[in-house]
Amino acid sequence: MASIARDLTDRRTTRPIFALLALALTMAIGFTLMTSFAPVQEAAKAELGLSDYSLSLIQGLSAAIPLALFSIPIGILVDRTNRVRLMLALAGVWTLGTLLTAFASSAPILFAARMLTGIGTTGALTAALSLAADVCRPDQRGRALLLVNLGKAGGVAAGFALTGALYGLFTGGSVAPIGSLAAWRGVHVVLAALALVLVLPVLLLREPARREVASSTHAPARQVLAELWSRRAFLAPLFIGQVSVVMADAAANIWAAPVLARSYGQSPEQFSGWIGAVLLGAGVGGAILGGLAADRGHRSGRRGGLLYGAIVAAILGVPAALFPVMPDVTSFAIAFGLLQLGGTITGLITSVALTVLIPNELRGLCIGAFIAFAGIIGFGVSPTLVAAISDLLGGEAMVGRALAIVGVTTSVIAVLAFAQAARRAPSSATAEPI
Repeated sequence: MASIARDLTDRRTTRPIFALLALALTMAIGFTLMTSFAPVQEAAKAELGLSDYSLSLIQGLSAAIPLALFSIPIGILVDRTNRVRLMLALAGVWTLGTLLTAFASSAPILFAARMLTGIGTTGALTAALSLAADVCRPDQRGRALLLVNLGKAGGVAAGFALTGALYGLFTGGSVAPIGSLAAWRGVHVVLAALALVLVLPVLLLREPARREVASSTHAPARQVLAELWSRRAFLAPLFIGQVSVVMADAAANIWAAPVLARSYGQSPEQFSGWIGAVLLGAGVGGAILGGLAADRGHRSGRRGGLLYGAIVAAILGVPAALFPVMPDVTSFAIAFGLLQLGGTITGLITSVALTVLIPNELRGLCIGAFIAFAGIIGFGVSPTLVAAISDLLGGEAMVGRALAIVGVTTSVIAVLAFAQAARRAPSSATAEPI
């Protein structure tokens, strides 16, 4: 980490590093809140009388709808407004969603609560990636976005580990319950309070100057759309590749806990800690490998070289997607970790590709569109697809096999799509598209 910090620090001394660390911390708390419901969903299911389909909608469609409706508008705001202020507003949205989760009395209210958390977190990620890209040079962006993605990975891991630990404290009697709230509800009250404190460093950030603007950040919509369309040969397969990876990862993250409970006899107190550790290790390792691979690929001078690491990572995901049908918990954990490692690598490299190979005035829009499509299909389709395939195979006991089928299929699609994107990649952000 020290070498990364030295590489990113130029004559402006520590300002870039402070900005990146503040962004990383902010994304850590956002993704903690976004992930926090997954470890305790079985407790919520029992209290509210939910079915597997209800859980798939609350966990999946509740994330997909706000992504579909808000990611592109937020991306446009990222391209045209003060991104620091936008991040603060979105942090308020995810805190509100977490509090509403704690007090949800029905499935529709819980659905709305998770929607708000998703809007805040995914919208803030678009702003964070755009800000990170503008505090460093293009050949440093892999390492810059590495730090932001470390925050994201740490947040996903904390969403399991911290939530599981707090849940255990409440259910074990070590910590007094909050009023008459059930343990899973009390956990979300505590997390909302932490979110208000940990977002404070963003108040110290200043909006950086925008780099690599091909036309104007206030160009007419027709001109922006024309620029976007001219890059379709590169963006379309890149979209398909990353959306396919998100499908596999989203289904894995949402259904891992139920599979562990039903097929391996594990409770949240037993699996939350090690899943958190696996997610953290995969997130940190994937961010480092993805950042270094992206920078090395960019410096290679080869067309599409920046995406070579994403192709390799997607290949890794094919056998790793078999994690839910592994014979024991240990092999489940290893394969699950490899799938998350590959997903982190491809996500970071895709983000770097958008900040290096797409003009500044299109970046927020592209990142927002990526998040929207990934959310619609990844969160909105894949969890329910797993439930539907499980029913076809024989019922809720077959969810592990259904999850493996979805994961392997989407991973193969990702390999083919990333290879096509590498062949059609432009040479730079301002170069004429192929």
